[in-house]
Amino acid sequence: MQCTVSHSKMSAFADGELDALASQELRQHLAHCRDCAKAFEQLLDLRAAVSRHGLRHAAPAALQQRLRQALQEEGKAAKEVPQRRKWAQLPWAWINFGVAGISTAAFAVTLMLYLSVPSEAERLDQEIVASHFRSLLPDRLADVASSDQHTVKPWFSGKLDFSPPVVDLAQAGFPLVGGRLDYIRQRPVAALAYRRHQHVLNLYVWPEQAKGDAPPRLSVKQGYHLIRWSRSGMEYRLISDLNVPELMDFERRLAAQIDKDALP
Repeated sequence: MQCTVSHSKMSAFADGELDALASQELRQHLAHCRDCAKAFEQLLDLRAAVSRHGLRHAAPAALQQRLRQALQEEGKAAKEVPQRRKWAQLPWAWINFGVAGISTAAFAVTLMLYLSVPSEAERLDQEIVASHFRSLLPDRLADVASSDQHTVKPWFSGKLDFSPPVVDLAQAGFPLVGGRLDYIRQRPVAALAYRRHQHVLNLYVWPEQAKGDAPPRLSVKQGYHLIRWSRSGMEYRLISDLNVPELMDFERRLAAQIDKDALP
């Protein structure tokens, strides 16, 4: 793939709009072309910055209901105009009809814009996917590259205001690659990288004391499997292109080992 072609497809790739073949070709090119990898990294950084600092406001449920009611009332009012008045005041009728149409269209556009704003959970998923993309670029997967959990876990000390669980699952076929600092929801989080054959698994961990425990939930974002759950005051996000059964197996083994390590 030529660099000009690579640049033309980066935006679509970041949005998950390329098919599987085109995505694989671009991944291979980014893995071997540092200039394109750097350009793609800058694109992801820009998207992340816009996501963090862009002003987005979701319409409250009450406002959405008022907008729907206003649209319905506009439609009823247009139908209830007496027929004789329409013919008696034909120019004004057409003017009123045009104004009503414009008002209705304005309401519809406003409602569409409000309802199309991504939710907080969707924006968080977008940040996770963007971070996963960045980690797959050359030399970005780990700040501390080690398969030893006793090397990786102390590395986070002093860099985070919490102690992330670091689990060794090499015997289960998920060797630890290392760890790195990342930024999700405008705060530093722990990112732990694992492998399963040729697949990279990124596990993101940060504290969220306000939330209770939540079971694992699976979703698909831009061709990647994403699992999210909460446990013991910590938020977890696991993302990879690994198949679902093996990814769920990793999550179960991880949770079991964390519980085992927490025992006195």
